[in-house]
Amino acid sequence: MTESLLWEQPDWHTEARAWIHSALDQNGLKLSGEIEQFHIRPWSTVMKAPTDRGLYFFKASASVFSHETTLTAYLARFRPELFPELLAADTRRHWMLMRDAGVPIRQFIRTEKSIEPWREVMPLYVDLQKDLGSHVDELLALGVIDRRLSKLPALFEILIADEPSMLLDVEDDSLTTEEYARLKASVSEFERMCEKLSTFGIPETIHHDDFHDANIFTRDGRIIFTDWGESAVTHPFFTLVVIMRSVDNSFGADFSPEAEIVRDMYLEQWISYAPLDELRNIFKLAERIGYVNRALTWKMTIEQLPEAMKPEYAIAVPSYLKDFINSMNL
Repeated sequence: MTESLLWEQPDWHTEARAWIHSALDQNGLKLSGEIEQFHIRPWSTVMKAPTDRGLYFFKASASVFSHETTLTAYLARFRPELFPELLAADTRRHWMLMRDAGVPIRQFIRTEKSIEPWREVMPLYVDLQKDLGSHVDELLALGVIDRRLSKLPALFEILIADEPSMLLDVEDDSLTTEEYARLKASVSEFERMCEKLSTFGIPETIHHDDFHDANIFTRDGRIIFTDWGESAVTHPFFTLVVIMRSVDNSFGADFSPEAEIVRDMYLEQWISYAPLDELRNIFKLAERIGYVNRALTWKMTIEQLPEAMKPEYAIAVPSYLKDFINSMNL
């Protein structure tokens, strides 16, 4: 019998729906339709609740991303103009009820085949990263994942020591035996890479490890950032790993020129630290390390899945490590 997810169980549904009703009642809101669970993933679920004053969304996160609730509440206080309006939050159960964030920018990017929405997003996101650079201790106290450059070499060693998760010679995106040998031989080099990246003086801060165009919304002329479960305190440039893949996916290409333009939109926000050409070179180093960071995020995600679900996502870890190995040849 396949193990069901927590949010597929009747008792959980009863409890969650009662909590939604209570939160709405306490805020003078009345349901105008049925609560609908329309999004189910092993790491989270989302339900929508139509009310007499608009649509609200309930989100529950898996325990591995339990910090998402506390972090989202913190960020909504820190920069309320950039985040959904939180109606209620239960940090013990990792539940949130928030106002509809609007339309994902993906809809505009893919319909209009335009990267222009990113032009508005980048200054807002980088400004948030810069502002939070002086609040790292607070972020870590909230339970945000600690991926600071000084921590990554040890995490890298632990990651690659798990040979079964490398799926050696299983399929094209997994590692070959030869690539795995190179990976194990790169431990010292990876540590030097992290040390070098730290010398450029760009402060570590919040990094959204799933910052793609379906997690960024627009509503009433505002840009709104969502889905902070896969976030960490680390080098800010790691965010570009997912951003650039998001652009490539939206334009149906593996290496689109649009992704490089969006990369520069982001890097231009950091020119007080170095000229753009130098920032591009810094990013090349950050991108390589960022592949390992992304593999670490997938590893912790997969480890908390029911056993029957792990094979569906297992390829993500060796795939990102393969990108790391291949980037060493550039």
